Amino acid sequence: MTDASAAVDRALGGPQPPPGTRSATQSEPPPPPPPGWRSGERALRYGTVASVAAAAALITGRPWLLALAAGPLVLLALALPLGGRATRMEATTDVVPRRLFEGETVTARIAVAYDGDRGRLDPGITLGPGVRLDHLTVGASHLELRFTAERWGRWTLGTVDIDLYDTGGSGRRSLRVDLGEVAVFPVPSRAGMTPIPVRLPQRLGEHTAMQRGEGVEVIGVHPYIRGERQRRINWPATTRRGTLQLHQYAAERAADTVVLLDVLGDILDPATGTSSLDETFRAAAGLVRAYLRTHDRVGVVSVGGATRWLQPGSSDGYFYRIVETVLEVRKDVAYRTAGVSSLPPPALPQGAIVYVFTPLTDQRILDVLHQVSRRALALVVIEIATADPYVEPGDTIAELALRLWRSDRDAMRFALKERGIAVVTHERGEALDLAIAPLMRTRIHGGRR
Repeated sequence: MTDASAAVDRALGGPQPPPGTRSATQSEPPPPPPPGWRSGERALRYGTVASVAAAAALITGRPWLLALAAGPLVLLALALPLGGRATRMEATTDVVPRRLFEGETVTARIAVAYDGDRGRLDPGITLGPGVRLDHLTVGASHLELRFTAERWGRWTLGTVDIDLYDTGGSGRRSLRVDLGEVAVFPVPSRAGMTPIPVRLPQRLGEHTAMQRGEGVEVIGVHPYIRGERQRRINWPATTRRGTLQLHQYAAERAADTVVLLDVLGDILDPATGTSSLDETFRAAAGLVRAYLRTHDRVGVVSVGGATRWLQPGSSDGYFYRIVETVLEVRKDVAYRTAGVSSLPPPALPQGAIVYVFTPLTDQRILDVLHQVSRRALALVVIEIATADPYVEPGDTIAELALRLWRSDRDAMRFALKERGIAVVTHERGEALDLAIAPLMRTRIHGGRR
């Protein structure tokens, strides 16, 4: 074990648990330290040895045992501070960055100011559930901590209890520092395809519409009308028909896209411990980025407990607004799943294409899909593949329950396809384009009312 890892383990009170196994209960800090000075570990050890030796001498009546108490008392006297102890102790904290992506590093710097003689700093750290402490540096009046964000969400970094020891190490006083929280964005999945619906809003964009307009893609020819540009003449058609024929172009429009996230539950893979909610947000972030790159408007809706939504908008900076809207779904490791409420009309504009990211494990998502399909919007369900629940070998009741669970999901898929809703499956670790590629063969139609 290196010195750096030993310092980290000492500050944490032991080795860190594996990623994803730390719970919010484990991350609760201990009661705050008492104010003022109190005995340090060295004074307690010396005092304990001297007290035991003195008590043994009194009980047994053997005076020579008092000699055993003399040594610790002398050492305790030598450890007493010669100068004045600090009467004031303050700390200032600087954490950068406060917003980052999964796997990136957060650095927290704590400057400790105190009066009196300079002593030794000894930190005790309580970590938040979504971060890992990688490095710890302790100086005479400062601390530097480096964390790695393991999962997306709003995470509390944790608290640091800083013990200031006097020059002899016999006494200490403590100060608690709260490091605050950070916003960790999901790493977007690889996605570049942007399917479009049959009908597009009347806004200029980069998608080819079925209507005639001022685009660059030729969709046919038509006779010349006075006032049209002559450089659009189609000479082969003109020669063949004997009259002036001009190119007819398709209009170019922008799409309205809404990403609807199913946060009614979080399904953990029994083998790897991976989260369906994690993969849902990564895949959705990849799709959002793909549409924003084509200058389309993108909105988001998350259903489960409190419904959160953001009207469609565009620009690169809008990506972070979308992500921050849904980060509240996971505050530390808790999320609310009280029920499903009605979707607000502004969240689903007319003519939008709606992508629903769901593991298809909760029947309540069908109520949400029914609300969307009633508005005759183009609808695509992207199923986040989840592993089957673990079944003990030879457990016939569990095996029967697993068959019913699979049949229930098959029935949900069949019901959606029967209503004209496209259903594709996204596998963990694969590019989202593999799931979306079949949708590029044709334009997306709205579900039947």
